[in-house]
Amino acid sequence: MPRGFPILFITATRIGDAVLSSGLIKRLADEIPEARLTIVAGPLAAPLFANVPRLDRVIVMEKSRTGGHWFNLWRQVRHTRWGLIVDLRGSGISRFLSTRRRAIHKKSAEPLHKVLEAAHTLRIEDEPATPYLFTNADVETYADELTRGQGPILAFAPAANWVGKTWPVERFSQVAMTLMDRYGPLAGGRLMVLGGPGDEALARSLKDSAGRRFIDLAGKVDLLTAFACLKRARLFIGNDSGAMHLAAAAGVPTIGLFGPSDERLYAPWGPDTRVVRGPRGFAAIKASDPGFGQMICHMMDLPVETVVAAAKDLLKATAPRDARDA
Repeated sequence: MPRGFPILFITATRIGDAVLSSGLIKRLADEIPEARLTIVAGPLAAPLFANVPRLDRVIVMEKSRTGGHWFNLWRQVRHTRWGLIVDLRGSGISRFLSTRRRAIHKKSAEPLHKVLEAAHTLRIEDEPATPYLFTNADVETYADELTRGQGPILAFAPAANWVGKTWPVERFSQVAMTLMDRYGPLAGGRLMVLGGPGDEALARSLKDSAGRRFIDLAGKVDLLTAFACLKRARLFIGNDSGAMHLAAAAGVPTIGLFGPSDERLYAPWGPDTRVVRGPRGFAAIKASDPGFGQMICHMMDLPVETVVAAAKDLLKATAPRDARDA
């Protein structure tokens, strides 16, 4: 039996959704000093929670076609008398477990950002929990080593989980060369590229944009290390992906490149974030590909110049005050 006040927190399978709801965990840890947390997450998202304070366990739940993953979870958690169950999956299992209180996600009738949707589960809409991830000293030290060097860091995440929302890598390259040009706002800077396993070749294709000033993290570091490295960046630009939400949570000025994604739900969260898209809105793109099943890129109408302009504006807006006044 977990000590203190046991909380079962069932979060998302996808990395981005898990990041967007991560602030709830910090809120619970801060406001319930005796809390003991058991976190349920999918295999990709589970490593995000390794350093949560007063963590009893992270349960990795792999989906099965027959729904057997819920029965497996039931067997692992049914013997505990929980103080609180937070179920962001809105599953049936949480209604049958023993608990003093349960907070079960209900899908909003109107489009609502995922951070606000998560906040609604705990009825804290007036003060939503900003995404937050916990690291430790070893992770931060390793991030220092990986990013050691001179010059500001421009971070890219050029991959996505579907070709439809992947901006062409050649355009990322053009943006890097423009921003890091000797007359650009990130002159003398370094290019850091992030991605998961399988994205290595995509990352390497950007190396010529930076030469020796290249930090290649694609497929080479875990999620929390990538998050810690992003804290050291000056600007992040990437497709709608888990890496984009990691960047925003890290506090780096973040530009999300959107096409067949609804920014009302998935815009990067925070004051120093921007969404950039081409002339077509989400509704127009969806009308051309209703099921989002076509293997075509819906990002071709987003020009390099639009992204560069947004980057320069955000860099200026987030510059130290003495630099803005110069």
